[in-house]
Amino acid sequence: MQQRKIPMRKCIGCNEMYPKRELIRIVRSPENEISLDTTGKKPGRGAYICKKAECLKQAVKTKRLNRTFSCEISAEIYTALEKEIQQYEQ
Repeated sequence: MQQRKIPMRKCIGCNEMYPKRELIRIVRSPENEISLDTTGKKPGRGAYICKKAECLKQAVKTKRLNRTFSCEISAEIYTALEKEIQQYEQ
């Protein structure tokens, strides 16, 4: 049997490549709504971040989400990301 190809994505915090399933997806919908995508199937422009607090801090510090989505990211999204990462670290 042939092995399936594992899709790789780049973390916006540390710029390292990881399998898609190991990352958290943030998506901007066609209506310009920013949200977390736990299923990985929501339509729209996506960005990926590691499940590490350091990567989130780096992404916030350099405003990478703002640049990726070309809009201002609300504090609600960052707090939701922090909660999601804390769940994975426990």
